[in-house]
Amino acid sequence: YNFTYPFSSSISTANGSALVKIGNTTVICGIKGELTCPPSDAPNKGYIVPNVDLPPLCSSRFRPGPPSEQAQVASQFIADVIDSSNVIQKEDLCIEKGKLSWVLYCDIICLDYDGNLLDTCVVALLAALKNARLPEVTINKETDLAEVNTDKLHHLNVSKHPVSSSFSIFDNTIVIVDPTVEEETLSTAMMTVVTDEDDRLCMLHKPGGSALSGEKLQDCISRAVTRHREVSKLIEKVMDSFEPDK
Repeated sequence: YNFTYPFSSSISTANGSALVKIGNTTVICGIKGELTCPPSDAPNKGYIVPNVDLPPLCSSRFRPGPPSEQAQVASQFIADVIDSSNVIQKEDLCIEKGKLSWVLYCDIICLDYDGNLLDTCVVALLAALKNARLPEVTINKETDLAEVNTDKLHHLNVSKHPVSSSFSIFDNTIVIVDPTVEEETLSTAMMTVVTDEDDRLCMLHKPGGSALSGEKLQDCISRAVTRHREVSKLIEKVMDSFEPDK
């Protein structure tokens, strides 16, 4: 793994960002916070809106135009990871109940594509969320308008740390971790396992393909738990090296 984790943000217009490379796949994630009204059915919550972009520059397999099916599946996968893992408590994004909350736009762009996209996107999202800082916002009691103090910034409360592990399956006999695009193409099925720091299974994503025995499935989950610890240590190491006082 090769993580670039810029504290001051390599995307100057974003509130936080991270560049992550796994193998030959490179992904950049930018977090942009905007003020909005809370949802009517959840007045004490904010929003998190992820989007995965697979532009033609990352691979010849993608064409200009509307988002490809793979990009749409990846975007929905990231949204499901956010909800199932509770990486950010949406209640923490509410500034004043029923009046004002944050919406976090999580734009994930693939710069180089060589398989294992979902794992790379999850790590980039997690690192960018940990990097993001939002200004202090209050509501003036006299004017009932929002006042933004850009001199006071605070980090997001990242409550959970999900990490995904993807596997290429070949007729239930061979399982490959961190597959390349060639290995993904040749496989008879793909599966992605998402776990958190408590060894909890947050999500299991297997879009069809050949069946997997219970023994192989348990082996993949055990590998995912082990890999989570390795990736988490690496993220923390890189994050610490970019603290502003270092």
